[in-house]
Amino acid sequence: MDIPTLICLGGIVKEMFLTPGLTAQEILTTLRQKLCKYDLFSSHFRSKSTISTSQTTSGINMGDEGQHVDIGEVFAICGSCSVLGNWNPQLAVVLQTDDRQLWKTTVELPRGEPVQYRYFKGYFLEPKTIDGPCEVIVHTWETHLQPRSITPLENEITIDDGRFGVRNGIETVDSGWLTCQTEIRLRLHYSEKPPVVISKKQFKTSRFRVKLTLEGLEEDEDDEEGQEKTSPTVPQKMANTVEFSLISNNEYKCRHSQPDCGYALQPDRWIEYTIQTMEPDNLELIFDFFEEDLSEKVVQGDALPGHVGSACLLSSTIAELGKSAGILTLAIMSRNPRRTIGKVRVDYIIIKPIQGYTCDMKASYAKYWKPRTTLDVGHRGAGNSTTTAKLAKVQENTIASLRNAASHGAAYVEFDVHLSKDHVPIVYHDLTCCMAMKKKLDTEPLELFEIAVKELTFDQLQLLKLAHVTALKVKDHNASFKEEENSETQPFPSLQRVLESVSEDVGFNIEIKWICQQRDGQWDGNLSTYFDMNLFLDIILKTVLINAGRRRIVFSSFNADICTMVRHKQNKYPVLFLTQGESKLYPELMDLRSRTTPIAITFAQFENLLGINVHSEDLLRNPSFIKRAKSKGLVVFSWGDDANDADNRKKLREYGVHGLIYDRIYDSNPEQPNIFQVEQLEHLKKELPELKSCVCPTVSHFKSIAPCKCHYTSSEENTVDNLKSVQMQKD
Repeated sequence: MDIPTLICLGGIVKEMFLTPGLTAQEILTTLRQKLCKYDLFSSHFRSKSTISTSQTTSGINMGDEGQHVDIGEVFAICGSCSVLGNWNPQLAVVLQTDDRQLWKTTVELPRGEPVQYRYFKGYFLEPKTIDGPCEVIVHTWETHLQPRSITPLENEITIDDGRFGVRNGIETVDSGWLTCQTEIRLRLHYSEKPPVVISKKQFKTSRFRVKLTLEGLEEDEDDEEGQEKTSPTVPQKMANTVEFSLISNNEYKCRHSQPDCGYALQPDRWIEYTIQTMEPDNLELIFDFFEEDLSEKVVQGDALPGHVGSACLLSSTIAELGKSAGILTLAIMSRNPRRTIGKVRVDYIIIKPIQGYTCDMKASYAKYWKPRTTLDVGHRGAGNSTTTAKLAKVQENTIASLRNAASHGAAYVEFDVHLSKDHVPIVYHDLTCCMAMKKKLDTEPLELFEIAVKELTFDQLQLLKLAHVTALKVKDHNASFKEEENSETQPFPSLQRVLESVSEDVGFNIEIKWICQQRDGQWDGNLSTYFDMNLFLDIILKTVLINAGRRRIVFSSFNADICTMVRHKQNKYPVLFLTQGESKLYPELMDLRSRTTPIAITFAQFENLLGINVHSEDLLRNPSFIKRAKSKGLVVFSWGDDANDADNRKKLREYGVHGLIYDRIYDSNPEQPNIFQVEQLEHLKKELPELKSCVCPTVSHFKSIAPCKCHYTSSEENTVDNLKSVQMQKD
């Protein structure tokens, strides 16, 4: 046994290798004394040490089907020590089974050291290279806020962990995220126009049904038989999977199968096909179209009644376009005779794993929300300083503005993020800004022109004199260019600097900006093209995942596809779908999923998002939407100018919204800690006797300029920091 193997086994004797004179045998002997041996499985009838999970039909429900384990699918355990992969599912330990009900394994853990762990279900795929690691696809994993834990004190222990996903009687599991597979989404909908057009006169008034058939590379029969006989712990090849979904105002449905004649196309319904594959360039997808009235055959000799024609899509066509999202138009061909009779518009997105970052299993807040009173959220920090009736006194979306809201008790601050030309995540609301043309004569009036933020590098955004697009409507253009007093009031701060500059006790509601199209065809900022969506999101997500620390993060976006991709690219932070609902203030959007609050609710359910963020105008007019969303297990935030009115905020709080986003929080609240800081202090007072007798104002414990007069030692300060970290994990 070599040194790296020893370190892997225990992670507890690293210092022994630096001790002069120790032989390999002495190291092994000491290691054996320090290690405990554990068998991991689930049974009340075993005598050995067991950490386990039991697979039963009454377990986790997968859609409308009971829980089951597919061929090649296994259970594994991932945890906080090197033996269990240090939370990396790629290095997890696969459990064994004889009957696919009881799953077990044996591991060696360091004696006396606490170990945390979670179970998950998924595939361990064949390595890409001969000596490479298995690629792991996580289908379902345990996401309790506090993982399972054990502190080994005996040589051999049997622990029965009961049923997968259930801890202390509470079932908490979540679907996996993209690790190495690609997800292709194909959609048919009436957002802009009917998706299917048949030119033949006899079909002018017909409605159609559509069925999708997925074909991949053909496998040899010997290979398929071999896979079925293989032990579940042997790496497998992933089979292509397809899920069929229907989304409408009232409900959503997800199926792994479809009727013989597919699903009907309806103006108020969104049809979506979700395909997961390891070979995104080698799929053949066949759309078959049927007339809605199936009472008689349309084409003689067809096996199914009402068959009109077919369209073929090769996934390599999408790959060659090199875009993460787009619309394809496919020819619909009749069968007898073979000729073009119409066309179908297929909307698609391609979702890929985050490049250059590996998500772990240490924690997940994607579906977690602790019940509290309604949270105050600072809109663009201290408020809108450009377009609302009463402007904020601090420049919006700057570090100064975010800090101002934080100092007045904001639990979260909301701000907008997109990219500069050189791919630096920056904080700014609009997709465009104004730049001044330099004139030869100072007496000539200043001329402005509008430019997309994405056309300027980060350095240019910092150095050039830029103004908000509202400057175009002002006669005195010079007045629009303000001299900023310091760097904290400068617009366009980088997302990384914002993460580093604002207290971690304040949560971030990060709105990810993307171009939206109005129903009249107009685009935000007149930008019909933008960044590649996968690249765009990878850069922003990595910045947050690497730099967020213990901060609470909630992502949101008006673009439904952005919400979908953020949810499936990472497993840690929650997502809210932003919607204006039915509004008199804003033009209707092209995307069917964005037009009403009811369909936003069903979309959030379908994508397993944390919740929705709805315009206050719609919620004040229809408070029942709040009750409906909450009954579906969704969190509800509210935004909009109506929320700037104190009476409206009172109503929305009474209706039960979870978060209120509004301007000028400093007008409503004095300088004070937020709810998270107050909870922290109460927790600290219970843990530290020195703080129990403290009579200082709560704010003193969170302000460096006026610190609490309770003087505790540096070691106690470290204890405070540690307790804050523990409290954060609990909340």
